[in-house]
Amino acid sequence: MSRALLLVLCGLAIANCGDASERTPATPTATRNPPTVYAAASLREAFPEIDGTPRYNFAGSNQLQTQIERGAPADVFASAGPAEAEALFRAGKCSRPVVFATNTVVMLVPAANRAGIDSLDALRHGPRRRLAVGTPEVPAGAYTRTLLANLGLASLLTRHRISNEPNVSGITSKVALGSADAGFAYATDARAAGDRVTVIRLPASAQPPIRYRLCAVRREGADTRAAQAFIDKVGSAAGRRVLEHWGFGPPVRG
Repeated sequence: MSRALLLVLCGLAIANCGDASERTPATPTATRNPPTVYAAASLREAFPEIDGTPRYNFAGSNQLQTQIERGAPADVFASAGPAEAEALFRAGKCSRPVVFATNTVVMLVPAANRAGIDSLDALRHGPRRRLAVGTPEVPAGAYTRTLLANLGLASLLTRHRISNEPNVSGITSKVALGSADAGFAYATDARAAGDRVTVIRLPASAQPPIRYRLCAVRREGADTRAAQAFIDKVGSAAGRRVLEHWGFGPPVRG
């Protein structure tokens, strides 16, 4: 090898082999697993639109409460009623719940409406019909029973053939498919069902207060930072706009 070539190679080696103390190693990108959100079935459209990152489990609030009590890997709990989140809070299994949305109970009938139901009076005076109602344990079912009792129409649930559903998704599906002549669900479920159902509004004076609550689950291994970030996102101006789009009312106390 010529002396000139040797000098060139040595120069290149020196240029590429600077002092190690002057080289900054690449910083690995921090990765955080998305939170797992257990939420009432009526939130199945709104929540993924607010944040598509979390892993979601949508079901009846009472079912989700039981799963969390048994150690399910939830980071956030969103309930449609007060009892479920408050019970977890009292048991030390979630943070103090905050109200983030409201809702109302409506009656749904299939778009074809072959039974000709256009009001509660049609159920009070007409022939026996197939009604889809939430079970007494799920918030939608409890709210429906309270509303009917407020109207003096609790007997409708013994006069007609009742299909007790574990969540509002089941109620909406049965009505949309025509498997039920009518059903009682939330106004938000009517919007999600679109033109497959017709909405019959019910008296505001009989409506029970429906307050949705959020809390961060307390368990070993829970990602509390990610949970709080999700809760903050739901409560943000952008989050509330999405909830309003899907028919939810603004949060109120009580």
